[in-house]
Amino acid sequence: MKYCYNKQKGFTIIETMISISLFLVIVVIGMNALLNANVVQQKSQDMRSILDNLSFIMEDMSKNLRTGYKYHCYTGSVLIPADPNASDVAPLSCVSGWGVLFEPATGSTSNNSDQWIYYISSGKIWKATQGPYSNPPNFVQLNLDEIVLDSTSGFSVLGAEAPTGNNQQPLANIRLSGKINYKNVQTSFALQTSVSQRLVDVLP
Repeated sequence: MKYCYNKQKGFTIIETMISISLFLVIVVIGMNALLNANVVQQKSQDMRSILDNLSFIMEDMSKNLRTGYKYHCYTGSVLIPADPNASDVAPLSCVSGWGVLFEPATGSTSNNSDQWIYYISSGKIWKATQGPYSNPPNFVQLNLDEIVLDSTSGFSVLGAEAPTGNNQQPLANIRLSGKINYKNVQTSFALQTSVSQRLVDVLP
């Protein structure tokens, strides 16, 4: 009588260990790729939020300047006067300024204490809505600390003076440029827009 043995060959321990090791390597590589993608996505979202802050600032200034009037541009070493009735808050143009003062749409020309102002100082942009003479001053910082404006940021105003002898509709140019410092990475930016006063004041 003959006996037949059906020999079935399986995996050895070494082959199993090699397979598990390869599987673990692939899993680790995949996890690293997934984590890196998550970090990149988070950084992109954070950068998007910072850029949205810049866009909001530009939109805020554009809207309020467009509906406002009596633009007064500050340039050079000229400081905001301490006296709200000072004559140098009258409409004034400038080619390159660090601040712009104006009456909002609901403001009154007989009350300088309700004027609004935007100005740039030490890499930050500031805003006041109760006039620059309120005590204490109500200036608030608009840009995030990660945003640092450079010396090319500023305002230029054309045709702001009274319409007598002036055929230029008031026009304000706004430029914001600088760097975004986020997690040891610097990203340059530059935004610019022009705003024309909605209230017509040119000579017929």
